[in-house]
Amino acid sequence: MLDVALVLHAERGGGNYSTFTNHVVTSSGTDTYSATAASIASLKGPRHGGVNLKVQQMFEDIRRRCPDYEDEAALRTYLEGLLDKKEFDHAGLIYGMGHAVYSLSDPREIILKEYARRLSEAKGYAREFRLYDRVERLAKETIARKRHLFKPICANVDFYSGFVYSMLGIPEELYTPIFAISRI
Repeated sequence: MLDVALVLHAERGGGNYSTFTNHVVTSSGTDTYSATAASIASLKGPRHGGVNLKVQQMFEDIRRRCPDYEDEAALRTYLEGLLDKKEFDHAGLIYGMGHAVYSLSDPREIILKEYARRLSEAKGYAREFRLYDRVERLAKETIARKRHLFKPICANVDFYSGFVYSMLGIPEELYTPIFAISRI
């Protein structure tokens, strides 16, 4: 499972922060170590390497605020509150939703979601997986409605990667270093 996650995190074109940073710093003629250090530094932010941790924290807040995972009305209200900057960290974001390049789907997310489903069944977290699946579906609808989007929005690979890492018993402080390992 970890191998799959590493491959999926490595698989990405040049439009993301760490790859872009590497291209820019490398083009200055610096050494490989400096370019790699700069790329790793770009992973620290919550909009790149730290997304899966923000997703995990958001889901902790969802579980606290919406203890009935089946109550779609409560989940929808919570998601609207996220977008209105009234819930969680007041950033106006549903973490793990949307991508700069992918709109219909993030192919990495589709693959990881299926592995997450299988792992959740094997580890006794099927109910938790259903919460993720439900939030993903409701988030797509809520974002499109609230932001008046005409093109679809999709979950990205980070929506499920933190959940996978937690089921594997990996501490949260290693999520970003694992992402860095996959990119290197």
